[in-house]
Amino acid sequence: MKSIFEEMGGTYSDINGYLIPNLTISDSPPLGKWGRMRRRYLKEHRPALYSSMLLTGRLDPHLAEIDRSCEEQLEHIIQQMTKQEGVTEELKAADQMEWVRRMTSIHNRAEEIALRELV
Repeated sequence: MKSIFEEMGGTYSDINGYLIPNLTISDSPPLGKWGRMRRRYLKEHRPALYSSMLLTGRLDPHLAEIDRSCEEQLEHIIQQMTKQEGVTEELKAADQMEWVRRMTSIHNRAEEIALRELV
């Protein structure tokens, strides 16, 4: 009789009389902030979807895609907002503290938008 692991295509190695599952770790790159947030959301609010994606191997690519999409969206939003609000290199040269204050504000607002839309 096959175990559930074997029915799913898993194999074992016999080491000193013990059957050890042949498991491998995926070579996926480490997750960024957005991928980790998405993983936590799925675990807490969509556990069935999380388990399904984890067991079928679709979770890591999904999280990497969310991470990449959020970073791109964040960069795009920040560029738009800096242009719209007149935050320029001239401002940076003239008043660094004002430039930092405005850029921090823009970055925080852009993160809120990306979080709401993608994560």
